[in-house]
Amino acid sequence: MEPEEFDSDVLRQFVLAFKKGKLKPIVKSQPVPKNNKGPVKVVVGKTFDTIVMDPKNDVLIEFYAPWCGHCKKLEPVYNELGKKYKNEKNLIIAKMDATANDVTNDHYKVEGFPTIYFAPKDKKNNPIKFEDGDRDLEHLSKFIEEHATKLSRTKEEL
Repeated sequence: MEPEEFDSDVLRQFVLAFKKGKLKPIVKSQPVPKNNKGPVKVVVGKTFDTIVMDPKNDVLIEFYAPWCGHCKKLEPVYNELGKKYKNEKNLIIAKMDATANDVTNDHYKVEGFPTIYFAPKDKKNNPIKFEDGDRDLEHLSKFIEEHATKLSRTKEEL
């Protein structure tokens, strides 16, 4: 509620609108990126539901802070991970600045940086937190391969 003037009538109207479900939450969000075609998709508060919660895709999402040293160290590895899986139709590698955007789903708790979750397409409200292993290409790839619902096999693997 952000009224110009505050009195009992304004409060009454707000409460009635709330009870009727006519209020929209205020979501802190950076602008939606105009070009989001890179190997790592940028998620903002306004696009969290359409990208991360999309039931058609598995999503690996990194919540980061721009000032975080661990996040800066992870960035080239994470970009490499995005390139490795860029041809997977049903897998999105994504990142979100959690200091400038609201996470609009309570199942994605961010208590430190970086925080990484895998959101399987069929279990969006039960994401899997990356906790075991180094944050390197090998361990992150293994984490994806272990939890992905569908990955195509490359010629190298055959």
